[in-house]
Amino acid sequence: MTAVIDDPATILEHEVRELVRRRGIDPVREREALDRLVTDAVGDYADRTARGLVPALPDAARTARALVDSLAGLGPLQQYLDDPTVEEIWLNSPAQVFVARGGVPELTTTILTEQQVRDLVERMLKASGRRLDLSSPFVDAALPDGSRLHVVIPDITRSHLAINIRKHLVRAHRLEHLVRLGSLTPHAAAFLDAAVRAGLNILVAGATQAGKTTMLNALAGSIPASQRVITAEEVFELRLDVRDVVAMQCRQASLEGTGEIPLRRLVKEALRMRPDRIVVGEVREAESFDLLVALNSGVPGMCTIHANSAREAVTKLCTLPLLAGENVTHHFVVPTVASAVDVVVHLGVTPDGARQVREIVAVTGRVEEGRVETAGLFHRQPAALGGRLVRGDGFPPGEERFARVGLDVRALLAGEAA
Repeated sequence: MTAVIDDPATILEHEVRELVRRRGIDPVREREALDRLVTDAVGDYADRTARGLVPALPDAARTARALVDSLAGLGPLQQYLDDPTVEEIWLNSPAQVFVARGGVPELTTTILTEQQVRDLVERMLKASGRRLDLSSPFVDAALPDGSRLHVVIPDITRSHLAINIRKHLVRAHRLEHLVRLGSLTPHAAAFLDAAVRAGLNILVAGATQAGKTTMLNALAGSIPASQRVITAEEVFELRLDVRDVVAMQCRQASLEGTGEIPLRRLVKEALRMRPDRIVVGEVREAESFDLLVALNSGVPGMCTIHANSAREAVTKLCTLPLLAGENVTHHFVVPTVASAVDVVVHLGVTPDGARQVREIVAVTGRVEEGRVETAGLFHRQPAALGGRLVRGDGFPPGEERFARVGLDVRALLAGEAA
């Protein structure tokens, strides 16, 4: 015996899903057609309600929105994806859905079922072509809107799928945008703009959610329009405002264990694509060696790295390449880092969630007792002294590179017109 459905929203959802199936509408690709269908279905339902044929909808507009989200979006999570104040969404369990606003986490009132969570993950991965199973219990993927998805399944997690969705909120395409946001001063922005135009190699460092990708996007806005840029990332996150750009991302191995494309391969391939500039989303492992080789070949580049300070970022970059193989030694890596990296920009997050440039240091090119020397260009004062990013006493290497593009770096750092 078939159960009688008396919930108005459920009745309408069954009707709309049947109409979508009969008309062959793809809810994701044909959003306008779906919106029209839902509007017509809600209007028809209201007419039947007036005639006493079906129970009334408590809120027709909210029901229509929920239907569209369910069919074309991510159901109960879509409201957070559409909310511009939400930066990240994560699920520890179906009953624990968190969001972060301004760097501050909050537990939402959204409660899902296990089946809803599985269906949402399947829907999110469908467009990416990436898989999640016992042989591959972790997945990194990009959603159609550019948000980054990370999922872990049991028994790697204790009992529930762990899901993180980091929204791609590009608040800055230029360094001046970061000035307006308060992340850095006009003086520091002018120097970084000049450093990019002069072709210096820049390392962006910081903790998770410190704004490294945003900074990389902003720095790329200073790349001369005539240059060709090749980007390499694990998952597409960068959105460079550059005319001539080719973006590449890694690929998972197939079920047969073949076809994997690691970041090391992308960095190597980038050198074969006539780059004027290479941008690597983030270096974590042996790909740092290939990046150093690329930078040392004369191709300017930028990348990000997780580190707690600019000094630690340089030290880490001297260590990670050793993972590339036994034939890669500290005696090769340290002087290569000293000669290949020019500037390190370190970012941090304040207790209230504000993202700031903490320091900008120059890599002098010298090595003393196995340590790469650095010089402070800008540093942030303690909060008691105003917390402003102020000029240090160091100078960047490659003064002739600035001169080559018509810039007087000493005058610029002194705060004078170049």
